[in-house]
Amino acid sequence: MATVGYLVTIFATVYAVSTPIITIYSSRFNRYKTLIVLMVIFLVGNTFTGLAPNYVSLVISRIMTACVAGVIISLVMTFATMIAPREKRTALVSWIFSGFSIASVFGVPIGTAISTRFGWRYAFLLVSVVSVITLVFLCVLLPKDSKAVQSSLGNQLSLLKDARIYLGIALVLFGAATMYSYYTYIRPLLTTELGFNLNNLNWLLFLIGIMNIISNQISGVLAALAGLKAMPLVFIAEVVLLILLPFSLGVKLVGLVLLLLLTLTTSLLNSPIQIHFLSVAERDYPQSLLLASSLNSIFFNFGISIGSATASSLVHSVGVANISFGGAFYAVIALILVLLLNRSIANRQQANGNDKKISD
Repeated sequence: MATVGYLVTIFATVYAVSTPIITIYSSRFNRYKTLIVLMVIFLVGNTFTGLAPNYVSLVISRIMTACVAGVIISLVMTFATMIAPREKRTALVSWIFSGFSIASVFGVPIGTAISTRFGWRYAFLLVSVVSVITLVFLCVLLPKDSKAVQSSLGNQLSLLKDARIYLGIALVLFGAATMYSYYTYIRPLLTTELGFNLNNLNWLLFLIGIMNIISNQISGVLAALAGLKAMPLVFIAEVVLLILLPFSLGVKLVGLVLLLLLTLTTSLLNSPIQIHFLSVAERDYPQSLLLASSLNSIFFNFGISIGSATASSLVHSVGVANISFGGAFYAVIALILVLLLNRSIANRQQANGNDKKISD
């Protein structure tokens, strides 16, 4: 079990560190060709995992896939802005995020069943088969004439100096920390605290996964109708639910309903913040569009680390039943950040309006 834990840590660390570096470097090349090359590397790395003869080979294969996974997601998000009409962009982005949830809801139990029946290697080989099918669709459907961006490193990183971007980054970070401050221990919350039988655990996790898919779909609707303006109410709701959760665990049904409501709120930020990053880059930093598309996934992973570490610390000091108070603290920070971000967006829009009047 320890070796598996090390593999997860290695993958997450390499993913977080390599994604921005490779994203910045790859932006100078044709996006279509870059995506195809990275998909081939992912396919080779994943197949190598399934065939790895020893632990060292296994580590190398996971590093290969971790290096390209985040950049692949960034490129897919970038293509979404290129091929979708502006009025359908939010729906497409929400479906991309929903795809991650669908993969968790259905992929994890399928992978577990395959691993149990045939061995863990076959689960990775199945992913390789799916990757080949995906690669074929990408080759056929994506536009092949996407232009490369010739820009210096400093010019690309100028995006990060914009308050609308670094406040958004912090919002993603603390939004993820909010979620994983309790979700890290979702199994003991359901079994030890709420008293559900282990036989019902898979069905409960499936139900939570379905709620997460619904959350991502609502996220797309929010992005289209109100954008980030709707998010203060979402974080207020999260604060209230996270504070109430410890007091509801004594009543099984009430506690489960609160957990499901929390799950419904946790992915609502995804589409609005992704559209925000892409819109700012598209309008003011076109040379940084690919980097902008990667910010959400990069800092969400850092937020997972913060939330998980907080949950682990609180478990030892206050117990599993009270870990959601840590999430409530991070939700308050996220609430403050989204208010500051909305103010920054409004100030920039006002400044742009004044500049337009002067030029007229």
